[in-house]
Amino acid sequence: MPSRRKILRNAGAGLALTFGFVSGRESEALSAQEMGAGNSHGPLPPSIAALKSMRNQARPITTDERRARIEQARRLMTEQQIDALMLMGSTSLAYFTGIRWGGGERLFALILPASGEPFFVCPAFERDRAGEQIGMSPLAGSNDIRTWQEDESPYALVAAGLRDRGLSSGRLGMEETIHYVFSDGVAKAAPALNITSGTPVTAGCRMHKTDHEVELMRLAAQVTIAVYEAAWRALEPGMTQRQLRQLIDAAYGQTGFPGEASVNVGTYSALPHGSVQPQTIHEGEIVMIDDGCIVEGYGSDITRTFVLGKPTDKMRRVFDIVHSAQKAALDAARPGVEAQAVDAAARKVIADAGYGPDYKYFTHRLGHGMGMDGHEWPYLVRGDALKLEHNMTFSDEPGIYIRGEFGVRLEDDMHITEDGAELFTGQSKSLEEPFVKG
Repeated sequence: MPSRRKILRNAGAGLALTFGFVSGRESEALSAQEMGAGNSHGPLPPSIAALKSMRNQARPITTDERRARIEQARRLMTEQQIDALMLMGSTSLAYFTGIRWGGGERLFALILPASGEPFFVCPAFERDRAGEQIGMSPLAGSNDIRTWQEDESPYALVAAGLRDRGLSSGRLGMEETIHYVFSDGVAKAAPALNITSGTPVTAGCRMHKTDHEVELMRLAAQVTIAVYEAAWRALEPGMTQRQLRQLIDAAYGQTGFPGEASVNVGTYSALPHGSVQPQTIHEGEIVMIDDGCIVEGYGSDITRTFVLGKPTDKMRRVFDIVHSAQKAALDAARPGVEAQAVDAAARKVIADAGYGPDYKYFTHRLGHGMGMDGHEWPYLVRGDALKLEHNMTFSDEPGIYIRGEFGVRLEDDMHITEDGAELFTGQSKSLEEPFVKG
């Protein structure tokens, strides 16, 4: 399930920076042409130039791994009494098959039965492109690719494929990001079909990470921390939020992975997801950077909050409370513990320190599951009684947001181990020294 912060651009394409100091509004108005494509505005800052490519540390997911995922999906389908699963252009389609297909109004779908041969429904003019990707997937050799012309109904082909497999009155699980227009079209073409949620299958597979997936996520977190630290070391008072983002873009380009960051300064840091207003970084103000990168399809999501110069005593006190809350959540997280109990552990620290009750200052849940999407199942939030298991992964991101003043959030990516939990990167040390080796 995609988050609001879906990464849309490759950081490697943005190496050119505008390092000259201009006003926030002038900086926000800079065009791509003005930024240039060859770093014509000057050399990279030393901390960013020193970063090296880390791409050789990433091992791609193999076809055999995807084949094992399909078999696990089929086991879950049998347990859930789901006869087939319908996948369209989604992260889950890529998770199971490696096929990447954009959205749009034309139906391209994989129908995966709990047993028996899968089939595809594809626009006729896309047949060759689909065949190329299918040939590189764990479903290579699947010859049942049903094509439809622009004036024909793809839904009739879905219905016919299910009927050919004796499933015309079975239960078809819809992957959760499929738009209603498509599920409705299938329902009308196959009225005896029972359409149900496919989430028990997709989430049931994806929220349990393999050691390889954990390895990729750990690398993504380490890349992000290295990038943030390099940009922080190059940051100077008077820079705009756009210029800090450009520093981060350049740093990601050096590491070889796509990534991005949101930046919010001063009073805007009290808005958890920030503001579109142009902002300039001054000494003594809170700066909050958030987001992450993608390594072989797996993401990081990290927030660092810091001050250039000297923070106020109140800023330090709030930072210390949030730091303690993050640690309390980490200590509470382990296999067998309910997801909501981890949120409660962090929220108690913040409320006991005078920033309660409930969501008054800590305005959001403690964390979300992570993986190929920025936000995945399950969630560390009150009401989620699901018990944590080994190799689940989450954000651990408590915060205190004081409207009109500032906000502090500390976010690291958390892995549930066999007997506890770990952060992929070390906790931030202080507002003046936000980066430490974990």
